[in-house]
Amino acid sequence: MEQWTKKHILGIKDLSRDEIETVFNLAASFKEISQREVKKVPALRGKTVLNLFFENSTRTRTSFELAAKRLSGDVVNFSVSTSSLAKEESIIDTIKNLETYHPDIMIIRIESSTSLHTLTKYTQASIVNAGDGRNEHPTQALLDMFTVKEVRGNVENLNVLIVGDIMHSRVARSNIFGFQRFGGKVTVCGPSTLIPYEFQNLGVKISYDFDKAIEDADVVIMLRIQKERQTSCFFPTMREYLDRFALTPERLRRAKKDVIIMHPGPINWDIEISSSLKEQVHPLILKQAENGLAVRMAVLYLVGTQKRELVEVE
Repeated sequence: MEQWTKKHILGIKDLSRDEIETVFNLAASFKEISQREVKKVPALRGKTVLNLFFENSTRTRTSFELAAKRLSGDVVNFSVSTSSLAKEESIIDTIKNLETYHPDIMIIRIESSTSLHTLTKYTQASIVNAGDGRNEHPTQALLDMFTVKEVRGNVENLNVLIVGDIMHSRVARSNIFGFQRFGGKVTVCGPSTLIPYEFQNLGVKISYDFDKAIEDADVVIMLRIQKERQTSCFFPTMREYLDRFALTPERLRRAKKDVIIMHPGPINWDIEISSSLKEQVHPLILKQAENGLAVRMAVLYLVGTQKRELVEVE
């Protein structure tokens, strides 16, 4: 395996195709390890990993914590509600104070879309982006692509359709960058009020007709309606959204027989996806979550060992 040189993983936009494939290869090895009776490897033994989530999370936070523990890292979970941030301490001062404990890796989820690059100036630790505002969620895109590769055997030259709340979605941006690295053609679809003008500069096709867009798709990624991020009403009624942009059995029948349906979770059933499709689509969505652990193990291994020659996982 080639030596990994990146200290931080802040976005898919920063990763080359070869680097993404390195993550995939490692993730496959770590997925096999997770099926053993003894699921730990000593890769991060003696390393301190801080889980810093300034926004709520269940899946991503738990997945990163378990990934670090599977690699034998010492994990500290940071709670915003009981920290000095509740006393109006700045995030930069928080990072500076935590830096005095000499952590090796900081896993950070943060509301701002521009903070992570700034925070790298205040710590010697490697920073892994667990979601920054509306910008990127790199490990979600990596696990999405890894799941597609498992199912199809490759991620080359696919037609990828991303549907829903594009405006507020860091998952959409990371998946656009990721699939494009492999020659993918990406279409984003949703209400016009939820597709920012800036997406025209990302090399994607914009559609407002889900019925038409799904016909050519190899992969469909349904996004959650992020009510907590919406300060305005972006569509008249939920019924109208359901009629035009929910994945229903009728709409799915328009798709290719081997189309892959994905969702980053949590799913609002009967809003983004009809609950009548749960038996059909939920198993693969759960596989995404399972693969998230292996991908995050790979990411932590790479940044945690990047100062020395990497060895094959055994």
